[in-house]
Amino acid sequence: MSPQTLERPRSAGPGSGTGGSWKVIVRNDHHNTFDHVAATLARVIPGVSLERGYTLANEIHNAGLALVWSGHREPAEHYWEQLRAAGLTMAPLEQ
Repeated sequence: MSPQTLERPRSAGPGSGTGGSWKVIVRNDHHNTFDHVAATLARVIPGVSLERGYTLANEIHNAGLALVWSGHREPAEHYWEQLRAAGLTMAPLEQ
């Protein structure tokens, strides 16, 4: 006879907790330059080159916002705060 696997009930729904896909979104504004936005994104977000920063800055300008990073909650909060501190206009952190 094989042992039976018991599953513990969830205390919260899927996507809760610190995991999941938290979204860091930058909004368009009228006071940041393309150069500042691109350089800030390249400095703050891992893996974002200056060239990619300009691509994201263009998306922010044309679409009104852009998703610049997604992942676990803790780093998302850290990147969101650094971008806000650099003067970028941030959407609320969302999952």
